[in-house]
Amino acid sequence: MPKIMTARDAADLIPDDATVAVNSSSGLCCPDAVLKGIGDRFDAVGHPRNLTTIHPIAAGDFFGTKGVDHIAKKGCLSRIIGGSYPSGPTKAEPPLIWQMIVADEVAAYNVPSGIVFDMLREGAAKRPGVLTKVGMETFVDPRLEGCAMNGEARKTPIVQLRDFEGEEWLYFKSIQPDVAIIRATTADTRGNLSFEHEGAYLGAMEMALAARNSGGTVIAQVKRIAAAGSIRPHDVTVPGILVDVIVEAPDQLQTTATQYDPAISGELIRPMDSFDTVDFNIGKVIARRVALELQRGWAVNIGFGISANVPRIFVEEGCHNDVTWMIEQGAVGGVPLLDFKFGCAANAEAFVASPHQFCYFQAGGFDCSLLSFLEVGADGSVNVSRLSAVPHRTAGAGGFVDITARAKKIVFSGMFNAGAKMRVENGEIVIEHEGKVAKFVDQVDQVSFSGKRAIAQGQHITYITERCVMRLDEQGLIVTEVAPGLDIDRDVVGQAATPLRVAPDLKVMDAGLFRDAPIDLAGRLSA
Repeated sequence: MPKIMTARDAADLIPDDATVAVNSSSGLCCPDAVLKGIGDRFDAVGHPRNLTTIHPIAAGDFFGTKGVDHIAKKGCLSRIIGGSYPSGPTKAEPPLIWQMIVADEVAAYNVPSGIVFDMLREGAAKRPGVLTKVGMETFVDPRLEGCAMNGEARKTPIVQLRDFEGEEWLYFKSIQPDVAIIRATTADTRGNLSFEHEGAYLGAMEMALAARNSGGTVIAQVKRIAAAGSIRPHDVTVPGILVDVIVEAPDQLQTTATQYDPAISGELIRPMDSFDTVDFNIGKVIARRVALELQRGWAVNIGFGISANVPRIFVEEGCHNDVTWMIEQGAVGGVPLLDFKFGCAANAEAFVASPHQFCYFQAGGFDCSLLSFLEVGADGSVNVSRLSAVPHRTAGAGGFVDITARAKKIVFSGMFNAGAKMRVENGEIVIEHEGKVAKFVDQVDQVSFSGKRAIAQGQHITYITERCVMRLDEQGLIVTEVAPGLDIDRDVVGQAATPLRVAPDLKVMDAGLFRDAPIDLAGRLSA
């Protein structure tokens, strides 16, 4: 039978030098009370010390629950392996974990989220590690940065290049955590956990198995405790045989800055007309053009940024059910949500555990992915994971590397450069003044996606901005469409920091995209 404890008492169970796995995605499923208990214990008695923490997806962020920042203390945390990290506004004080990373006070690694889940799964089965091609020729590759985020991390490499049956693979050792900290909605007194108010499972089961099979401790934070037998067997996501400690936290948020929304957990289906449509602006123009890349019946992964607005275009145009959206946190179908609720979906058809979702992504089983970019290189490579001038402005790669590794078709979207002032007028783009930071460059600051590898694998890659559409071929980037009203040489080629080729049959982007009126998306989707 599990013990019921306060968060502070549960923290006493964590020994010095422990490896602690945390199941979270920003505020979604974040066991914030337990993390705070650990931080409070360290402040009071100086223990636990020298922790290694594992975060497949970031725990907490600048805007909501504090998550990992509760334990981002020198002496408490010595090593962190994260698929992503908390992020915040450019001009705000960086999250505490970022302050430690930049100051080399903790060895920090950015490992693709799916690979982190794989490392835990292999640890649960007591297998030696993960052989994968995810991350080849990106910052994950030890021939480039090997996932290391700072000097401390470079002292102890986390990934190796291995030969197996005549092929090159990346090898990550499995993780056998001493402690797993997970979160659910309800625990019965036997420790069975249900997730009825949560917007995802993430990797709760895999994390609990990894700790249990390693002789470790599983701590479950929940909103409420019920009598044994209260939870239907089919509703138990993590069985009580894996749970050692229950911490009740009645005020836990459902996700970042959200107390509770039943549509996020699939307990209520929102009417489609209750979803806000996207205001008409340049971002909407880009999202509309992205939507035209899709086909009816496709399964489409959606990422953060402008592409997150594409489902709203489908809602507005009355063709929401023509594609099925998927996000790495595990929701399948429904309408992916925006801003603080990103990572959740309303009206989802299913919730898949994140490790299973990533298996689907890593093998390219889906039809298309819609993603953003910080920079695009001359060879089509994309950086989403590092902004050297303001490191905390980005969250790292998250699932981006897993998703792009073998995706059949990827559509990257974003503004052509940073800082330009523009408006949409009479079906055209009007540039009032140019931006100062080019996004199309000779070489990206960090390779999150390899253009050369994409060509070798036969992937179909498109880049969509407000000014133009580009495709990737064997020679690099080529502009295939230009926005109405723009001069291709002055406004596109002349504003890139790398040479751009122009297709001989250059087309003008559909002027209807640049007008505040429906675009008949349903009639334009091909089967």
